[in-house]
Amino acid sequence: MTNSLRSHHHRRAPLPPQSPQSPADEVPSPHSATASDAAPAKQRDAFFDNAKYLAIVLVAMGHAWQPLTDRSRAAEALYMVVYTFHMPAFIIISGYFSRSFDMRADRLQRLITGIAVPYVLFEVAYSLFKRYADDDPSHPISLLDPWYLTWFLIALFVWRLTTPLWKVVRWPIPLALGIAALASVSPDIGDDLDLQRVLQFLPFFVVGLFMKPAHFQFMRRREVRVLSVPVVACALGLAYWVGPHMNSAWFYHRDSAQELGAPWWAGVVMTFALFGCSMLLTACFFSWVPRRKMWFTVLGAGTLYGYLLHGFLAKGSRFWEWYDAYAWVYQPLGELFVTFVAAAVITLLCTPPVQRMFRFAMEPKMEWAFKRDATELARERGKVGAKA
Repeated sequence: MTNSLRSHHHRRAPLPPQSPQSPADEVPSPHSATASDAAPAKQRDAFFDNAKYLAIVLVAMGHAWQPLTDRSRAAEALYMVVYTFHMPAFIIISGYFSRSFDMRADRLQRLITGIAVPYVLFEVAYSLFKRYADDDPSHPISLLDPWYLTWFLIALFVWRLTTPLWKVVRWPIPLALGIAALASVSPDIGDDLDLQRVLQFLPFFVVGLFMKPAHFQFMRRREVRVLSVPVVACALGLAYWVGPHMNSAWFYHRDSAQELGAPWWAGVVMTFALFGCSMLLTACFFSWVPRRKMWFTVLGAGTLYGYLLHGFLAKGSRFWEWYDAYAWVYQPLGELFVTFVAAAVITLLCTPPVQRMFRFAMEPKMEWAFKRDATELARERGKVGAKA
């Protein structure tokens, strides 16, 4: 892996989808405009909360490992394997809980308050952080060019709006893969709304839209769990072998093949190859997610908070050169320490106290911004008339 590909990490980082039962449950997932209508909070599925928490821990670990990959081949292999499936897993879950999304007024309102508003607030916050923490006063504040983690919010906004369209086409997954392949050979797409990522990650969202509970049940069978062990072992071995020779920017899905210095046809090949690898490793990941309620299950409802907040520390560690200041972190024990700290920090940021503190930014109600539903107004007038 070359230094140039790692410097390419400066604009945006993948890393990332909450539960079917509440607005804040869909990202590192943003709020689910659909799932919150489908089931009351008491019916939360522990499996999905567990999956979201474990995936967000891997997101944080991946960010912590990135500076280590220049000097550690093992860290590089872990980094590549995790980046193969952690975002696809989040996106599949987001698609799964977007199945019932339509253009109903209350769902559109949640789409705005649960995704669009946090996107605007954190895009501005991250841009200001970049200006002052990295001593880069010329860094622009642009809502059209997502910086770092905010790309996932705008992507989910676009994906969810297209949900009704995917329900009417005959072959949605092949069509989504075709769109992703075309994006991978289109260097002129540019950075607006991070459309390369929106289009290249699209197939995973569409897969989630058409998944059924039986599919998740199948992945949690004992046979699948046993088979996942050699599969992941082989993936790690392959990553260790090809890591020094492969540009890991392919896993970010944010550039065309030509921008990565490859011929156009490599974009098509890599789109299908990475889709297959990502689906395989995502299935392995889901197979090991606990089905019962665990001590961390409650944290699954706060993954949006951990996702957006940990980015300040992840980027700050680069801006302030924490890794270079402590050379021992590049040793095996140091790498383990960095991994543990990343897991501990993201866990803390997903806790209920942090959720309460930042709910104003991530789950604003904003009732003042929307028209009252005619049915609701008629119901209230009826209640007043009955009392009179």
